[in-house]
Amino acid sequence: MNKWLLRTFLLAWAGDLGFSLLMMAAIMVWSGAAMAEEGMGPAPVKQGSLLMGDVENGRIQEAPLLDTRVDMEITGILARVTVNQEFRNTTDHWQEGIYVFPLPDDAAVDHMRMWVGERYIEGEIRTRQAAKRAYEEARDSGRQASLLEQERPNMFTTSVANIPPGESIRVEIEYQQSATYEAGLFSLRFPMVVGPRYIPGEPVVQGEKTVGGGMGWAPDTDEVPDASRITPPVALDDSQPRNRVSLDIRLHAGLPLSFVDSPYHPVAVEETAEGEYHVSLEAGKVPANRDFVLNWQFAPGADTSAAWFTQSYEGAYYGLLMLVPPPLEQLPEPPAREVILVVDVSGSMEGDSIVQARQALELALRRLSDKDSFNIIRFNHEASALYPAPVPVSDESRNEALRWVRGLRADGGTEMIKAMDLALDGREHKGLLRQVVFLTHGDVGNETALFRVIGNQLGDSRLFTVGIGAAPNGYFMSRAAEHGRGSYTYIGDVSEVREKMQKLFLQLESPALTDIRLDWGQEVQQWPQTVPDLYAGAPLLVTVRSGQPLEGVAVSGQSGNRIWRQRLQIRSDEDRPGLHVLWARRFIRHLMGQGVRSDQDAWRQQIETLALEHHLISRFTSLVAVDKTPVRPVDAELDSRPVPTQLPKGWKAKAVFGRLPQTATPANLYLLLGLLGLLSFVMLRRRRA
Repeated sequence: MNKWLLRTFLLAWAGDLGFSLLMMAAIMVWSGAAMAEEGMGPAPVKQGSLLMGDVENGRIQEAPLLDTRVDMEITGILARVTVNQEFRNTTDHWQEGIYVFPLPDDAAVDHMRMWVGERYIEGEIRTRQAAKRAYEEARDSGRQASLLEQERPNMFTTSVANIPPGESIRVEIEYQQSATYEAGLFSLRFPMVVGPRYIPGEPVVQGEKTVGGGMGWAPDTDEVPDASRITPPVALDDSQPRNRVSLDIRLHAGLPLSFVDSPYHPVAVEETAEGEYHVSLEAGKVPANRDFVLNWQFAPGADTSAAWFTQSYEGAYYGLLMLVPPPLEQLPEPPAREVILVVDVSGSMEGDSIVQARQALELALRRLSDKDSFNIIRFNHEASALYPAPVPVSDESRNEALRWVRGLRADGGTEMIKAMDLALDGREHKGLLRQVVFLTHGDVGNETALFRVIGNQLGDSRLFTVGIGAAPNGYFMSRAAEHGRGSYTYIGDVSEVREKMQKLFLQLESPALTDIRLDWGQEVQQWPQTVPDLYAGAPLLVTVRSGQPLEGVAVSGQSGNRIWRQRLQIRSDEDRPGLHVLWARRFIRHLMGQGVRSDQDAWRQQIETLALEHHLISRFTSLVAVDKTPVRPVDAELDSRPVPTQLPKGWKAKAVFGRLPQTATPANLYLLLGLLGLLSFVMLRRRRA
C-alpha cells in the first residue's frame, strides 16, 4: 500500500470523517463499476490507444492510435531510421497526449518534427529543463507544441499539447544506429514495445504526488526515482490491437546477398538492383507487441572480413573500426574455463521466456568439456546457487544440474543485484578464463546501480548476457555485456534457442584474442575504452575521435599462450556522414554508465555539451517544437492522458502484475478505498457506541 494513502486514511480516522470516507468510497466503487459496465472506463482499457482525460456521461473519451510507420535506409552497417506516429483526437475537447515508446539502445536521436494537418514544426535541441519549460509555457498559453525526452537510452517520452478536436497530429522522429555483425550475419533490431519494468525500493512521494512527475503505474522509489516515468499503463487484451506498425526498408548492401529475412515477422523482399533490396512486412501492419529484427548475409565469396569508415566533422576526425577474428580452425587451444550460468526465474519470465531459459541452460550444460568447472545461480527476489562453489564437470554433476534446471519455475520479483553479488567474485583467476552467462529479460529500472556492481566486482571475469523473450531491455543487456567485456545475444523465440546458444557457446569456447590493446600513434578518444575479447565469428566495433587524420593502429593481445601483435594501415577514400553521431552516442553511453559522480554538475555539463554539439537527445537534452500562434481558446480546458502499451508477446499479465494488475486500470484503488472507508465507518460507530 502506498504510504501516503495509508497516512491519509489514518488522519481521517483520527478525525470525524468516517462517514464522509464511507460515502466517498461508495461513490468511487459505484462509479468505477458503472464505467466498467459502459466498457470505456479506466478498468477495461484493453487496447494500445491514446486515452483522453475528459469524463462525459460516465465515459472516458478515447482517441485511437491510427498509424506508426517506420522507414529505414541502410547503407553498409549504418542505418538512418524515421519513425512516424500519427494520432487523431476524435473528441470535441482539446487534448494533450503523452506516450512512452522504445527505440534501439544505441539509437542516436537527432531530429524531430511535429505535423498538424499540412503544417510541421521543426524540433530544436535544448537542455532538458529549458526544453520542458518552453513546452509547458506553450501548452499553458494554448500553442501547439511537442516535446521528446529520453528516459533511458532505449526509452523515450513524447508529449503533444493542444491537439484540436477532430484533427490528426503526427510526430516524426529520426535516429541513426549501426547493424551488428556476427558469424557472417548482419542484423538490425527495431523494438516495438516497452516491457513492464520491475521496480524495487520504497515509494517516495511529496504530498500526494510522486517526485518524478510521471503518469505510470508504479510510484517513484528510493531506488528508481523516475519509476513513474518508465512504467506506462499496459493494455492487457491484445485481441484487437490498435497500436499497429508498418515498415519500409531500403537496404544498400553494395554486394549480392545470399538471403534477407526477419525471424519474427514474415517479410516481402525485392532485389531492385545488384546489391539493392526493398523489404516490407507481408501483413502490411502488425501489432506492436514484439521486436522486429532484420537479418542479411553476403553471398559466398563476398569479402566481409573487415571494415573501416572515416568522417571529418567540424575540425575533428572520426573513425569506425571493425576487427574480424581468423577462421575457427586457426584459433589457438582455449584455456581451462570456469562457467557460471545465471538464470532469471522471476514472475515476468513465466510462459515462453522460462521455456527458452531452461532450454538454453540445458544446451549450455551439455557443451561443457571435462576440463571445465561450472555452477548455476537462479534468482527472483532471492538468489541461490546449485553448489556452494564451482565444481568440475562430470557425468554426475552434469546430470544433477540438468535435473535442477528442469525443475525451475517462474515466480517472484527481479532482484538482480543479489544474483550479480553471487556471480561476480571480483578476483583475478590466473590460468583460468572465467565466463559468466546471464539469462534474463533485463526489464529492471535500477540499471545504473547494476552497472556499478559490475564495475566493482567484475575482476577478470567476462560477462555475457542473453536476452530472453519478445521485448528484453536491450539497453541494460548490451551495456552490461560491454561493462563485462563480453557480448549480448538476443533470443526472441523458442525455435531460436538451439541455434543462438550454439553460436554463443562456440564463441565462448573459441577466444581468438584476449586482453586487446589498440595503439593509434596519437591521442584519441576511443569507445569502448577497454576493448572486449575477440571471439570466433564475432567482430569488434570501435569508434574513435582525433584532432588529426587517422592513418593506422597497432593491435596486440593474448592469443592462447603467446602475445599477438599486428599493425593495420587504415585508408578510406570515402567520407561517411553520421560517424560523429555514432561516436558521440557511445561516449554519452559511457558517461551515463558511470552513474552520478561526486562532481555531479561537471558530469552533467559534459553530457549536455556533448549532446548539444552533436544535436543529440540525452538524459539532459531534449527536442522541443513550439508553434508561435495560440490555437486553443482561453476558456477551453486541456486534458492529459498517457498511452497504454501492449504486453510483450508471450508475457502473462497475472505473472507480471499479480491478481490485481498495476496497469491503466485503477480497480485496485477503488477496492482499497472502499474497504478502508467501510472499516473506518465500523470503527467509528463502535467508538461512539
